[in-house]
Amino acid sequence: MNETAKTKNPSYNVRANVLINLIRTLTMTILSFITFPYVTRALGDSVFGTYTWANTFVYYFLILARISIPNIAIRECAKVKDNQELLNKTVQEFFLMQAVMTLISFGLMSATIFTSSALRDNAQLIFLLSINFLTGVFSFEWVYIALERHFYITVRSILLIAFSGLLTFTFVRGSATPSNYLYTYAFIAILGTVLTVIINLLYLPRFVSLRKTQKYEFKKHFKSLFVLFLISFALALYNQTDEFILGFIDSSKASVGAYSVGVKGIDIVITLITSLYAVFMPRASYYYSLENKRFFQNLINYSLNITFFIAIPAIACMATMSKEITHLISGSNEVSYENAFLVLIILASMMLTYSIADNIYTEILIPMKKEKIYLFTMGIGVALNIGLSLLLALIPFRNDPVIGVAIATAGTDALILLFLFWKTPLYSTKAIFRLNNLKILIAGGAVAVFSFFMMPVFESLMPMQELWQSYLISMIIVVAIDALIYIGGCLLLRENLVTSFLPSHRNKENVDA
Repeated sequence: MNETAKTKNPSYNVRANVLINLIRTLTMTILSFITFPYVTRALGDSVFGTYTWANTFVYYFLILARISIPNIAIRECAKVKDNQELLNKTVQEFFLMQAVMTLISFGLMSATIFTSSALRDNAQLIFLLSINFLTGVFSFEWVYIALERHFYITVRSILLIAFSGLLTFTFVRGSATPSNYLYTYAFIAILGTVLTVIINLLYLPRFVSLRKTQKYEFKKHFKSLFVLFLISFALALYNQTDEFILGFIDSSKASVGAYSVGVKGIDIVITLITSLYAVFMPRASYYYSLENKRFFQNLINYSLNITFFIAIPAIACMATMSKEITHLISGSNEVSYENAFLVLIILASMMLTYSIADNIYTEILIPMKKEKIYLFTMGIGVALNIGLSLLLALIPFRNDPVIGVAIATAGTDALILLFLFWKTPLYSTKAIFRLNNLKILIAGGAVAVFSFFMMPVFESLMPMQELWQSYLISMIIVVAIDALIYIGGCLLLRENLVTSFLPSHRNKENVDA
């Protein structure tokens, strides 16, 4: 089918790409979820908290190295993907800019390490983790996303994370001195990036050439890059500062470990939803560049439909089974990873609020080139989040700072979403405030009620020798019944996404009614 045919049907290949990305993210999530509890138990809260804290510090400079080049590059490459010469030139321009910024970022990181004794004490770990962004400049992942090579990305990602998981189980062992395995785990963590780079470079010549044939035009990208860099840095501060603040408040880093365990399930769901930007952002940019506003709106409707469909039951299950989930993740007793379950309850709403905000940014503001709205929003959000986190962690919750930081983060996230609603009413409100999403909320409410009342019942019926066994079996049974309740409720209410898979709807042309 040619490009003209594609523009006549906005659902062309979108559903297939969504399913491929969901399969990739779900598989990677399952594999990650298998290894994560093992690592938290093997390392313990303090050592694992140290790793998380160091990784957070490195992440700030990773954002500086990228300066949002992937987002702009995806948009620009998607526009010229039918012109090989322009595509080659565009890829070369963004690669060179990212290479320069990576070197600058690494230099700044190296200088910053010596400004704090806490950073100097963990310098070796930080430099090891920095390999992620030093090699990442050569990954060209944004090229594959722009060209919609989702099947390749899926197969490669699943194989590499499975390999990393195997290495983790083989070489990271629990012991009386868990710090012995800190660097082993860090090395395994960065190995996936290195292997991704090697495989992508071998495959890249099939799609683009890095041989210069035209004069480069860097200036035309600078304005958008500067705005998106500020956005990325604000996002890095917003997403990582909570753990970084806890690391300074609690010198043992145990609070960081507890926060990481509590937020792990939430991060998984958010990653699952926001990973779909790889499907929707290139297509949204394409439709908007053609000024096809009807297909553009339909695509946003479909994207938000998926967000609600995944986030609502996830909130219902995780909030009602928080103790069981965090116990399974950490294998904790009453002292280790304390209050992790409360963090999960408090932050559960972010699976919806954060995901919707990301949808608005990547699928509405970026294609419309209105990134400054999001920059202003996140700037205010960062200041509010840092201020509230410090205020709540140091005063009312000084004995449990992890709770104060969690409340500040959840509250700030809700305010950010409300502001984005106000600034993008034409597209976002139409996609969010729909009868179809109300049907999902009703079905999700039924799941929450069942989980809340039945989880204790199943636990009491299964007095296992090990508590985690009782939790695991009870959760499997409850989640299985929850799935039946949720899908059945959506079918009964004629929810669009579920009914679209019925035989009578398979030939439907539009992405979303």
